[in-house]
Amino acid sequence: MGESRGFSWLVKSCIADSCREIARSPAANHRHPNEFIPSDGSRFSSPIFNLPDDLLFECFSKVPLSTLPSLSLVCRRFAILLDNPAFHDLRRSRGRLRRTLFAICISDLGIITSTALPVPFPTHLDSSIPISFSTDLPADAFFQPRLAAIGRSIYIIGRGATLRYDTLTGAVAFRAPTIFPRKKFAAAVIGCRIYVSGGATRTSDVEEYNPEADEWRGGAGAPKRGWVGLGRVGAAAGGIFYVIGGLRVGSRREEEEEARGAHTCAGSMDAYHVRAGVWLRVRAVVPGGGCIVGACGAGAHVYVLASHAVELSFWRWDGKGRRGGDWTRLEPPPVGGQLRLGGAVHFSCTSIGDAKLAALVHASASHGGDIGRRSRGGEAVLLVYDIEADEWSRGLDLPPGLRRAVCAYVEC
Repeated sequence: MGESRGFSWLVKSCIADSCREIARSPAANHRHPNEFIPSDGSRFSSPIFNLPDDLLFECFSKVPLSTLPSLSLVCRRFAILLDNPAFHDLRRSRGRLRRTLFAICISDLGIITSTALPVPFPTHLDSSIPISFSTDLPADAFFQPRLAAIGRSIYIIGRGATLRYDTLTGAVAFRAPTIFPRKKFAAAVIGCRIYVSGGATRTSDVEEYNPEADEWRGGAGAPKRGWVGLGRVGAAAGGIFYVIGGLRVGSRREEEEEARGAHTCAGSMDAYHVRAGVWLRVRAVVPGGGCIVGACGAGAHVYVLASHAVELSFWRWDGKGRRGGDWTRLEPPPVGGQLRLGGAVHFSCTSIGDAKLAALVHASASHGGDIGRRSRGGEAVLLVYDIEADEWSRGLDLPPGLRRAVCAYVEC
């Protein structure tokens, strides 16, 4: 059955010729999950509602991606089935998932601006899509948020607030915030859980988020007791949550001891074994010093981007065992000359499967530089790294509305 024919049959079996709209009255929220109520209030049944879930999954898998969101409006049961991970797995097995990189920016007005970049990337970019949501949160709640992608959902984690962005339907919903408010923290996904660390003034514990239960729970404290990491970045590889870079803030005595030793933690890397729930003693410092500005995991490796004021360096960490590992220097991204001019440059990194990495780079145009001039006012551009070839390529300039956007890769 072809896509158009299959979808036509499915729609006709769900919706009568005289009833094309879905009831939007409050009473519709209390109807039976298999019951469809048209806008005129009449009720009728359809044979398709009597099909078991596995057959409905088969029918839904033949529906074009662009029309799948409409099915979630037919009835509550359809919405639940479309949100079921089993449906996502079925579409993956049929090769019907779309590999997409999302660039997201959130304003203090309660608006998410999102641009979907299909992989491989197109030669041109469609307009970004603004999505409004109600909020009375502080203006800085989503300043420098962290993104975590699970399935087709992107979780946007801010300071005392979490959002779930459904990349298929465009729906935005609030989820449980982290136990402790955090800013400039590390975050990564391992399995179907989200892990965060650092950026909290009241705790050094790792937190784990279970999307199904919409619940955060605390884990082990930071490796060095009493320290809180600020400005850290996270990466996941081989079941390990790596917490990299940042500043460590502890007691006055600890700070004085560190100052006397002239010890810097900007290039440090800590490792948390999520299955065991313990921190590993990984003796790893990013070579050459510098400030860590981006990191992500791909396969069994961790890739780290460091800034040295006048240049960037790019490294791969090959973890070996519980304590050892090797650093390999790689080709740095082609960001132009704005770093030498002291421009403000921001990075957001993510892996695209196990073969490529993506970095969104925003450089302030007021400081000049290649990216700033080409990006019309200092907007973000996309850089793509091919792991096997060890080379970077320049992607697309992002729309003006995505200033300092962060990115996440999903299959939807």
